This record gives sequence, structure tokens and C-alpha cells, in this order.
Amino acid sequence: MHKKVANAFAPGAISSFFEIFKTAHNGTPLTDLQYVGARGGGFGLQCGVHTKVSVDDASSNSIQVFINDRFAPEAKVTHNVARTILNNVSKRCAVVVEHQIDVPIGMGFGTSAGGALTTGLALKEALNLPLTYNQIGTIAHLAEIQSQTGLGTVSSLSVGGGLILVTEPGAPGVCKIDRIPLSPNYVVVSGFYDLKISKAVLSSPERSEVINRYGRQTLDAILEEPSVENFLSCCWLFAKRAGFASERVCELVRLAVGAGAVGATQNMIGEAVHAVVLEENAFSVVEAFKQVLPEKQVLCCKVDFQGVRLVNNDYDKEAVI
Repeated sequence: MHKKVANAFAPGAISSFFEIFKTAHNGTPLTDLQYVGARGGGFGLQCGVHTKVSVDDASSNSIQVFINDRFAPEAKVTHNVARTILNNVSKRCAVVVEHQIDVPIGMGFGTSAGGALTTGLALKEALNLPLTYNQIGTIAHLAEIQSQTGLGTVSSLSVGGGLILVTEPGAPGVCKIDRIPLSPNYVVVSGFYDLKISKAVLSSPERSEVINRYGRQTLDAILEEPSVENFLSCCWLFAKRAGFASERVCELVRLAVGAGAVGATQNMIGEAVHAVVLEENAFSVVEAFKQVLPEKQVLCCKVDFQGVRLVNNDYDKEAVI
């Protein structure tokens, strides 16, 4: 086999609210990880995770991962996906995965899910494997659950973009996805602090119970009036009630709305805010965020409506405004 190369792209995936599903209705832990996940909703962005996978013949399987040109042995979700696929292939391969990520990592932009999906999709292409999107998505979903890096982002990314609602949890093919129609005239302006919120906050049963109570109420309220304005309003209420919103996050939301955003809320989970704004007003929101944040911590990006996909080009930044 000559060296094979394939490229894939996953949108940045901002989660705006969620409800955790790790147990059955009777309270017993779910053992089939296809059914573990989250209800929730959020936005796909045209900036995200660009992945190049190179595959060569080898005497034994090996996987190397790079993130933004840095060797990244800690990228366990990507390793998990590549290893799972290679374990089901008879030939032995040396695989190199190169992620270029143009959204913040660990701040609620779905980078682990994006890395998992693009790795699976590009590796399927390079090896010419008979896998569907849902099959690749299931491998990526299980990798995220096992690595404790996410719950429902893979499902939303694997079936499309825009303003997405995961109305039933689980892996692609198990979950149920809906969307709120969204004009392409909107862009998303994000502001983020350096502080990463540990996902250990989700580990206590008491904390999960609070999150789930308000998460369920949020989805019900959104479905009663499925508009982008109501979505953002309900999600901001969720962030405050569930105890995620710091004073710095509150300040960013106030600045965004004051500068003309349709609405704004917190990334789940990170000390970061995403504001939805008509393209002609985006500059005003960017400048408002720059009153309290350095320019490198403000991102303005168009909404993605396609979801994860194979691409020809290695990497471009045209989506970033």
C-alpha cells in the first residue's frame, strides 16, 4: 500500500445547555454506552477541527497524534478512535493524525468530539473501509464516553449543523436530533477566559440532579417556542440556575446584549460566552468583548450548517471573520 492521506473537518460545537443521561429510568447505571449521553442544544461553527490522517504500511500498528503541530500523546479520544478502527482491520498500519484546531481547546467548543469524528472519517477514507457516518459516530461517541470528555456532542456533529437540539440522548442512530431554523445572516461571537472549568463538577450525584432538573425544564421551554431568541434566553437562565455563570461570564453576556446581540449565554462547560448576532452588528459585539478581553480571546465565526465532512484542502481559515 502506498501512503494514503485523507482530510476531514468538524465544526466547532458549542453546547448551550444539557441534561445528563448515565442511568436508566429505575436509576441503575446504563451498561450499553450507546445509550449514555445527553439532551441539549447548541451551535455548529465554520471554524473547528481540521484533521489530516496519513496511513502507511507497517509491521505493527502505531498511532501518532499532533495538535497544532505539537506531538500530543495525551489526545486519548483520538487514540481510542484510531485504535478501535485499526483493531478491526487485518493489515498493519502506521497512522499519523494531525489536528489543526482554530477554536479554544477545553472551553466548551467540542474539540474532543470533533477530533474523534474527523479521525474516524478520515481513517475510513484512507483505508477505504465500509463504514457509515453512524458507525463512525458510534465509535467516536463510545470513545468520548470512555474517556469522559463529552456526552452528546458527537451525535450533534455527525448529523449536521446550525442550531441543533438533541431531544433524546445516545450515540448516532440512537439519539434524536431536531433543529431550530436559523438564518445564515447570523454569526456567533465568542469571548473566553483562560480558566478551564473541570468536568469533575459533573461527577457528584447532587450536582447532576440540579443540572438535570434545569436541563429538562430548559428543553421543554425551548420546544414551546422554538426561536433563536427564546433558545438563548432559556439557556442563559439554565446557566445561572445550574450554578455555572461566574461574574465574569455575566459581564460578557451583559456586554454582548448591550452591543446589539440577539442573545448570549455560556458555553457548556467553560468560562466562555457565545453571542448570536446579525453579521452587520458583529463588529460592535467584538469591540464590546475587547473592553475586558485581549483580542486573542475573542472569536467571530459564521454558523456551520453541514456537520462533520471529508474535505480536499488540508486547512484554511476562511471561515473566521
